[in-house]
Amino acid sequence: MTGYGRAETANARLGLAVEVKSVNHRHLDIAVKLPRAIASLEQDVRRLVQSAVQRGRVDVAVSLVPVEGRSLNPLTVDLVLAREYVATARRLADETSLVGGATVAWLLGQPGVISREGEPAVTAEEAWPLLEQTLTRALAELVGRRETEGEALRRELLAVHAALAAQVDVIAERAPVAVARRSARLRERIQALLGEAPIDETRIVTEVAIWAEKTDISEELARLRAHLDQLALLLGDGGLVGRTLDFLLQETNREVNTVGSKADDLEISQAVIAAKSLLEKLREQTQNLE
Repeated sequence: MTGYGRAETANARLGLAVEVKSVNHRHLDIAVKLPRAIASLEQDVRRLVQSAVQRGRVDVAVSLVPVEGRSLNPLTVDLVLAREYVATARRLADETSLVGGATVAWLLGQPGVISREGEPAVTAEEAWPLLEQTLTRALAELVGRRETEGEALRRELLAVHAALAAQVDVIAERAPVAVARRSARLRERIQALLGEAPIDETRIVTEVAIWAEKTDISEELARLRAHLDQLALLLGDGGLVGRTLDFLLQETNREVNTVGSKADDLEISQAVIAAKSLLEKLREQTQNLE
């Protein structure tokens, strides 16, 4: 599921900003972007994310922010370069007889004399308590938004579940009619083959029974209804149901395919096609659930 969370926290010297984003993914895939100074905390960040999220592509971005009145990146002065600028300025003044020399203001304006260090002077041990607190808050916001989306998705899945159950009812209602129609058709075929010859009623009954057994879908229907009941329970209970739903939908699809292979009736075949389409919708949506 998609979600977003952001949090900022600061102490007397250090400030942190954390952004967490998630998109749909079948498994848990975590990408972490940390400042170089605290890159060693990546595994700690991953463990914290794993404790809050079980599925999805999660991107974590952490940045160090300056605290008001303080700087994480101290200024440095290149004294060697500064002396070169001064010496050059004096030599130029001597050779050209120009009045005036290098001033501090002029020297500070020369490239490379003063610079800010690229990496803040922060240790991982100092940063982790603050990072843990900030990331926990950002993850809480992310999870809250994912839960809101999950509730909307649950209602949608229940609607598809109801439509699927309706197709199973169609198949169950049509099954006895299909059996009777197949029996009548078998009799007609045997009669056509025998012509005016007498019909062995016992033989016909035996053939009808064999055909009925091969095309009987009562067991598949019973398992289908059991799977649908379990599906409704999972959607009602909530919690971590994504992978369980994946497996349950695979089994449901297996039973529907078996019914389709045994079907010798147009209405049953149409209901099977509709059921498979609904199962595909369920399967796609459950990829987004934890």
